[in-house]
Amino acid sequence: MSDTPAPSGGGSATDFIERGQQAAAKGDWKTAVTAWITGSNAGSLESANLVLTAAPPLKAQADEGDVDAQALLAGVMLDFFHESALPTALTYATAAARAGHPAAQRTLGVMYRTGRGVETDVRQAEALFTAAAKAGDAYAAFNLAGMHITGDTQVRDHNQCLRLLRQAVSGGVTEAAAVLGDLLAAVDKDAEALNWYLHAAQRGHAGSMFAAGCSYRDGLGTAPDPVQAVRWFLAILDKGNGDGIHEAIRLAKQGMSEEQIRTAGQLAGRPSEAEMLISMARQHGG
Repeated sequence: MSDTPAPSGGGSATDFIERGQQAAAKGDWKTAVTAWITGSNAGSLESANLVLTAAPPLKAQADEGDVDAQALLAGVMLDFFHESALPTALTYATAAARAGHPAAQRTLGVMYRTGRGVETDVRQAEALFTAAAKAGDAYAAFNLAGMHITGDTQVRDHNQCLRLLRQAVSGGVTEAAAVLGDLLAAVDKDAEALNWYLHAAQRGHAGSMFAAGCSYRDGLGTAPDPVQAVRWFLAILDKGNGDGIHEAIRLAKQGMSEEQIRTAGQLAGRPSEAEMLISMARQHGG
């Protein structure tokens, strides 16, 4: 994925559809497409279809030499179009990257990294990600950090990897916080790891919710806190993920008070599940 950053401001997929439609009505196709990409990333098929329908007017701007449109169109073609569009995506990405556009450098880096539309060239990918990251592109920093983790950079540098991940987090890449947590937990820096897990968990990252729950359950980087543990184990349900429910049940049966369980449910926005845990704990207690 070229990982087109989301426009500023939050909202649901419907909100981004509306924002895009408003921008399109003004002829601002770059803003429209960026909004619809965000809606698509939130799971909206309608947004994805709108991205496709907006490609022709965006292409017209790109063909007039609009570098921003070239960079955006290259990412759209890479992420939304059939593989047959890769040569055209390469043309636009190359043109905008040569003009120094960070997003285009990142998209071109993804193409070289994955061998899509070009032969795989990790050195070229590293150079493009490095240039884009230096220009402030958060997703390029994240991609370059990934190359450090896999050992695909010319010089593997753990500290540089951490710096890149922090840059990515600052730029809004939630997954980078989760990766930071994993790297720090692996070297027993549990308190710092928990901070990054919480950063990602509060932004809806399911894996970090589970990791935060485990940290509070086991007292890693913090004092054991069954309320916070159950809170995060229940919160994962919002992501359609049931990985934490068994852990929540186990903790509820291990002596949590009804008040503690209800507090955890309130924090998670899952009061009905908290009542279920209380009922199971009562049955367990005999």
